[in-house]
Amino acid sequence: MTVQALYASLMTPDGTAPISRAMDWIGGLIFGSFAITLCVLAVAFVGFLMLSGRLALRDALRVILGCFVLLGAPAIASAFI
Repeated sequence: MTVQALYASLMTPDGTAPISRAMDWIGGLIFGSFAITLCVLAVAFVGFLMLSGRLALRDALRVILGCFVLLGAPAIASAFI
């Protein structure tokens, strides 16, 4: 094998776009287990504030609705397509 043949594989792209892979990773992070963990913590914190009387029901419902929209965004977007 020639030196040029050995280094040719390093110079050719692998066929997948790095920006596409990065966007898939960010989408998986936003809509994956990290988002579920944040929503669980937010609902627990809101519940604690409501039990102590420091948060109105309207504000608590706003947080819970935001969690539903965040976690349901892929299904909502696919319904529009």
